[in-house]
Amino acid sequence: MIRIIEAVIGLASGLAVGTGFVAFITVLGIVPRLMQLSQTVSKIIWYEISIILGVFAGIYLSFGDYPLHLTIPLLIIWGLFHGAFVGMLAAALTEVLNVFPLLFKRIGIEGYLFTLLMALSLGKIAGSLFQWVIFVK
Repeated sequence: MIRIIEAVIGLASGLAVGTGFVAFITVLGIVPRLMQLSQTVSKIIWYEISIILGVFAGIYLSFGDYPLHLTIPLLIIWGLFHGAFVGMLAAALTEVLNVFPLLFKRIGIEGYLFTLLMALSLGKIAGSLFQWVIFVK
């Protein structure tokens, strides 16, 4: 009986987290805005595939019993992917919420918006790479 209750709680928790993830991506329009900023609307199928594969990879890495033993070069590539994801997600989120466009318009430097978003993305990549190379062994 305890196992059944644990399974139901686990399933309900997974559904809640999954629903929150989908709501975050769809309601805020993160992916469409990211495609618009990067001018890759024609590659929507690759966005869908990468999100699905990323979710399954995250599930496996979180709950799988088999650890990954990666070399330093593979960890660097892994960190670059993580940094690119976090940086692009942060840039898309701020763009969706119109934080930077409104601020830059108010102070009169709208031409530097792309530069700021790229700096945020590259900074996130560098930070993730630093964390993976220095702290994760």
